[in-house]
Amino acid sequence: MGRRKSQGKNIAMLDSDEDNSSVSSSSTARSDLISVSGTDDVQVDKDSLLEQALDALYEKRGSTREKALAAIIEAFNTNLQHQFVEKKFATLLHQCLNSIKKGSSKEIALACHAIGLLALTVGSGDNAREILDESVAPISHALKSSSDSLKTVSLLECLAVVTFVSATETEETERSMQIMWQLLHPKLGSNVVAVKTPAAVVTAVVSTWAFLLTTMDGCSLNSKDWQESISYFSTLLDKDDRSVRISAGEALALIFETGIEKLAAENKTTPDGSVLEGNKYREGYKHILGLKSKILNQVRSLSAEAGGKGSTKKDLNSQRNLFKDVLEFLEDGYIPDSSMKIGGDSLQMSTWSELIQLNFLKHFLGGGFVKHMQDNELLHDVFGFTPKRKHILGVEHQMTSVEKRMFQSPNSVHNKARTQLLNKQRMLSKDRNVGHFAVGMGDEDSR
Repeated sequence: MGRRKSQGKNIAMLDSDEDNSSVSSSSTARSDLISVSGTDDVQVDKDSLLEQALDALYEKRGSTREKALAAIIEAFNTNLQHQFVEKKFATLLHQCLNSIKKGSSKEIALACHAIGLLALTVGSGDNAREILDESVAPISHALKSSSDSLKTVSLLECLAVVTFVSATETEETERSMQIMWQLLHPKLGSNVVAVKTPAAVVTAVVSTWAFLLTTMDGCSLNSKDWQESISYFSTLLDKDDRSVRISAGEALALIFETGIEKLAAENKTTPDGSVLEGNKYREGYKHILGLKSKILNQVRSLSAEAGGKGSTKKDLNSQRNLFKDVLEFLEDGYIPDSSMKIGGDSLQMSTWSELIQLNFLKHFLGGGFVKHMQDNELLHDVFGFTPKRKHILGVEHQMTSVEKRMFQSPNSVHNKARTQLLNKQRMLSKDRNVGHFAVGMGDEDSR
């Protein structure tokens, strides 16, 4: 695959605004903790404040639990709370799950964010496994009964983060992706009327689904799944809401990067490996070409859109930059090669998978993104990122005993990330060998 320097550094993917962050400021969170604990002593150490916030999750008053959850979120964003997690992991998880089961929409959103931060903090291992095992059922149930967009979006993002960190089997990731997909394509009874899905929920489903797809080997999904997702995301490119169009464009770019080779191959061979000849092959292949041709026209139009009533310049520029990148990728195989500054360090990204992962986690972490990127071993492994300050005077960062248990176990996140990296390298190697097959399907006669 070719690479290029992205003009504008892929603004749609690397927006620096933190408008969507659900995290309060440090001063607000600290006052919330004091209010929750009922003490005026502002010098109480951080562990005590966290313990008091955790105790407040048992209170009957919903507003008290909301303040406590907001304070816990701020604490987890400000520092990696490994020692607190070591002592209070199970209590925090189950109190947050109780909030999901019985809380208001605001409390559920806060609890979901806290569980996601908890997962990112523990990394992999037994605690991560417990988060996944205990969370999927209540989240799935809450999604089915939710009619509130804020609540639904928060549940989806929590499910995505927990699965991203904790899932070790393909089936576990597919299960979460299917839960997400069903929100857009619910199974309705004969007497049930379909309800229009809000744009915010559609955007969240597409974004979380694509985020989990970045962890999958494209060959693990069958051609029917690929065709269904490509066709649906193509329809989303024509929607009025710009955030829906952008999320669909990102997802399509990822699909073509990850699995279109598999899709075309399955349309040429039968399950037993024999080659389809004549009309059977041509019918399947033409269907793929038709989808790609339609998407190219849509992407080309969106990359040059003049704007519309009520559209802000920032949103319009984000759309144009994204779809210019998608267009160059689909037409010529050029992958946007972008970078961003984290503290004094530079993080390089050269695949759609990396861009989508970074964009999603940056949005989820909000004000805690830089801190986690600098100190969180999980994110270091995922992105292959090592802050320079860890090598000051040539001395490696020394992990605590708690961090070693979390990150150096036989099932550590390092090993999981290494497996993902090897899968990506294998796919890139295939792409080089097939000569831009993933994006160069426009000339059937040359095959």
